[in-house]
Amino acid sequence: MGLFGLGKKPSANAPLLPVETVRARLLDLNRTSAPFQIVDGASEGVDLIAEWKIVDAKWYEIFAKASLTKVFRIFMKFDPAKNEVRTQDREYSIEWHAGVPSLALSASSFKGQTTSVQFGAGYAFTEELAPGQVYKYRFNTGEIKKPIQDMVQACGWKYKGIAFGKL
Repeated sequence: MGLFGLGKKPSANAPLLPVETVRARLLDLNRTSAPFQIVDGASEGVDLIAEWKIVDAKWYEIFAKASLTKVFRIFMKFDPAKNEVRTQDREYSIEWHAGVPSLALSASSFKGQTTSVQFGAGYAFTEELAPGQVYKYRFNTGEIKKPIQDMVQACGWKYKGIAFGKL
């Protein structure tokens, strides 16, 4: 672990893989069952971005029911000279219009390193006309961070979280 827990050293027995392989393996973390996705970050000036799937039809109803007001993203930049993936967490406000999410930077936006857990459940009358749980959710930033950190380490690279300064 680096200063203030912001870095994770590579696994001792992990082979050092080339940047193209690290990128491909991170993209391989995408699964239809996961509430997050990893996408190309070129439009934001980074290599990759990990984010909640708030616009995916399968997931946005869950996020909307949870009244999620913030969205978490991890911006990643590869540093092949140091064999590290530099990351910065960013948090954005989210507004829901007719059940469709739209991202907006808020005056209280955040950049750095963060850990957040949101959870809850909704109760109403079920199909059997009896009261019961109709949905349950839990959003934990660790669900996005941990698989990325583990994969970076397995590739022989260091995961370095940047709290201050430029990515």
